[in-house]
Amino acid sequence: MKHGFIKVAALTPEIKVADPVHNAASICEMLDRAEAAGARVMVFPELCITGYSCGDLFFQDLLLKGAKDALLAIANHTEGKGYLAIVGLPLEYNGKLYNVAAAVGNGYVYGLVPKTNLPNYREFSEVRHFAPALEETVSVDLNEEYTAPMGTRLLFGTTAMPGLKVAVEICEDMWVAQSPAIMHAKAGANLIVNPAAHIELPGRADLRLDLVRINSMKYVCGYVLSNPGVYESTQDVVCTGQKIIAENGTILSASRFVDENVIYSEVDITSIVEERRRMNTFTVDSTGYLLVDVDMACTDTELTRHVSQSPFIPAEGIERDRCCEETLLIQSYGLKRRLEHTHSQTAVVGISGGLDSTLALLVTAKAFDLLGKDRADIIAITMPGFGTTDRTYDNAVSMIKSVGATFKEISIKDAVSVHFNDIEHDPQNHNVTYENAQARERTQILMDVANMNNGLVIGTGDLSELVLGWATYNGDHMSNYSVNGSIPKTMVRHLVKYYADTCGDAALKTVLYDVLDTPVSPELLPPDAGKIAQKTEDLVGPYELHDFFLYYVLRYGFEPKKIYRLANYAFAGDYDEETILKWLKTFYRRFFTQQFKRSCLPDGPKAGPVGVSPRGDLSMPSDAHASMWLAELDQIQN
Repeated sequence: MKHGFIKVAALTPEIKVADPVHNAASICEMLDRAEAAGARVMVFPELCITGYSCGDLFFQDLLLKGAKDALLAIANHTEGKGYLAIVGLPLEYNGKLYNVAAAVGNGYVYGLVPKTNLPNYREFSEVRHFAPALEETVSVDLNEEYTAPMGTRLLFGTTAMPGLKVAVEICEDMWVAQSPAIMHAKAGANLIVNPAAHIELPGRADLRLDLVRINSMKYVCGYVLSNPGVYESTQDVVCTGQKIIAENGTILSASRFVDENVIYSEVDITSIVEERRRMNTFTVDSTGYLLVDVDMACTDTELTRHVSQSPFIPAEGIERDRCCEETLLIQSYGLKRRLEHTHSQTAVVGISGGLDSTLALLVTAKAFDLLGKDRADIIAITMPGFGTTDRTYDNAVSMIKSVGATFKEISIKDAVSVHFNDIEHDPQNHNVTYENAQARERTQILMDVANMNNGLVIGTGDLSELVLGWATYNGDHMSNYSVNGSIPKTMVRHLVKYYADTCGDAALKTVLYDVLDTPVSPELLPPDAGKIAQKTEDLVGPYELHDFFLYYVLRYGFEPKKIYRLANYAFAGDYDEETILKWLKTFYRRFFTQQFKRSCLPDGPKAGPVGVSPRGDLSMPSDAHASMWLAELDQIQN
């Protein structure tokens, strides 16, 4: 449970229909296996103690007595074991039969949650056997020794993990318009479990997968669903044991039609709690709910879930292509609107031959296409300086011509040399003044050319640079509209690659691929034997690490130790712990000290899950201190 992770399991036991003794033994065997794997919440299918497909056997007293005895046997089996298990059975109360999910652990039945919505259509006939859930919570005698609460408004929590609140809805409850999960989530439940008994039909599994994913996002929660397997296939129906674990819109694990009868993953309860805290529209009202305390063992949960090295970038294939296309459209339509509103005749872009200015030029070209304007009205300026190499210069020239923009070359060497003389700076002193003077001269040129041609200067800097403050104040930091301001460096790379692969222009594709192979550099220091001497990632650290850090700092607000743990897990084999800690400290130092640059950023489209605009995503004082965050990382080092 370290850092808010709790391991959950969805399980499909090998049952025999109408044989509670066998089924209880099968369930207990799976409980032991899941406990050994570290699971703390375990979800079995609906009515798994008897089997869902008993039909009118549910009216047999012997089966009902056997089911209750089996429940108590399962509860006894859990004595001394710190987990919460959800198992299903038919249970009689006050002369009516209920389809119930029982929460058991440490020798107890903690509570009983009856099914609210009983399907009675097509292959389902539950109304024939069961009564719908009672509105109030009642106390049910399970044997001579103790009772258990039964009701739909039960939450299960534990002092071992104070933020955890588990709630139950059963199968059909998930599909109705007024799902119990709505009230559960509003009452504070952040892990909703669903013991289900869905029948398989072509296409239905995909619907379940989508519904679980969307519900976990809508209710901002973890969601675990477990279905019966082939052991319940009978007469006219087939079951396939589909199991799903999701968290806030992401499928963590899923399976069906496979021999594996259990799936695991770790749900990040802390991230759910923090996400809800941010959302002022997510309100909590637990009126009428009973919180049941569960005796749960507190352990350091080992991570097995997938943690992407590139959280901003979808997996390969159609999803990634769609994300790239939508991102380019958001950027382009944002720029299109700004050009329309300002009645600008031209757009001015400084082209260095690097990734960011390349993307800015491609977005500008796309915006001009949307406007129906001639790309010749894009004034693309290359401004060679003391650090410009032949490779980046040649790529800049080729790219501008391939796109169809108007090419301009304005060297900054003479102007900057005069400036050095004016301010009495030794040009052999390659300090920050030497570098920033070049960046500011380039911005001055862009602004003045835009004035001359009734145009807007299009900003090129990306999100990663803004977070790290890797931009010259009032130099490349400034523009009239910053199209890349919410795009992290790792995503910039994929956008350029996507454009190269889909543009249909072989010459442009060749240039773009060479840009992708060029080391990231501001090129403000003289070349070394004609090659780039100043590589950004040597100075501030690998962008793939910084983009990982910024995602979890800005998107979730995770504490540094948790981000450090996730980074070590995601980048195992690529970076050692010492390297990750070094650059994480660098990230926090630069993130805090460079806020003053972000406090006065130009407008730009938000085209990703996080941003640093002072008018939207990030309201942060420019003079805040990083001492608490760095002190926590120092504890790791010590």
